[in-house]
Amino acid sequence: LAFAYPKNRDKVLDDITLEIKSGEKVAFVGRSGAGKTTLLKLLLRFYDPTAGLIKFDGVDIRQLTKSYLRSLMAVVPQEPIMFNNTIKYNLSYGNEKASFKAIRQAAVDANILEFIEKQPKKWQTEVGERGIKLSGGQKQRLAIARALLVNPKILIFDEATSNLDSESERQIQSALNSASKNRTVIIIAHRFSTIRNADKIVVLSNGTIAEIGKHRDLIKKGGLYKMLWTLQSKGKLVSENENLVEK
Repeated sequence: LAFAYPKNRDKVLDDITLEIKSGEKVAFVGRSGAGKTTLLKLLLRFYDPTAGLIKFDGVDIRQLTKSYLRSLMAVVPQEPIMFNNTIKYNLSYGNEKASFKAIRQAAVDANILEFIEKQPKKWQTEVGERGIKLSGGQKQRLAIARALLVNPKILIFDEATSNLDSESERQIQSALNSASKNRTVIIIAHRFSTIRNADKIVVLSNGTIAEIGKHRDLIKKGGLYKMLWTLQSKGKLVSENENLVEK
């Protein structure tokens, strides 16, 4: 497929051909501006491809209503939306009819139950405006639990660990591994340490697929992925214009 934003002739994505199998954990990586977020927008049908198509179980997603298509997916964003209400309210927001047993299991799978049960008011703990009373890692794990409660066929992590410290990232990684069972997972990755166990890593560059493979194989190949991995491990970020910016 290919895509260019309206009133812009330059293609953001071009010649993208990719198959994601049911149950796979697939990560998309690349420099800032490589097209990772645009792919996500196409999958959710905020836009349609300008050429080519996207199929879900063999069906062109343009034949599905947007509400039905999006009901098949749940997105955990970089900055989760939290309401000035209780932990239980925020977790169950995506599925208000869920039983407490299902809510609790989602908390277990998201590695957040221990934190909840340590609070004096437990599930009735207020999180504050935009979740101000929670740390970044706690908000992310609560967002993962909320996504799991929807029981989506596809779970999408959009830069979900980019602003977290190492301990929070470890807890999120544990939650991600639990969340990956019996569903397809798509990870838009900023920190490569979170995607080492992905079934498939798709490396984007200038809107095209530069490399595809597992972490170990891509490192051995010595291409773009290895270069980005090495730069990130040294504390540097890389943009499309090849400038290096210290963290």
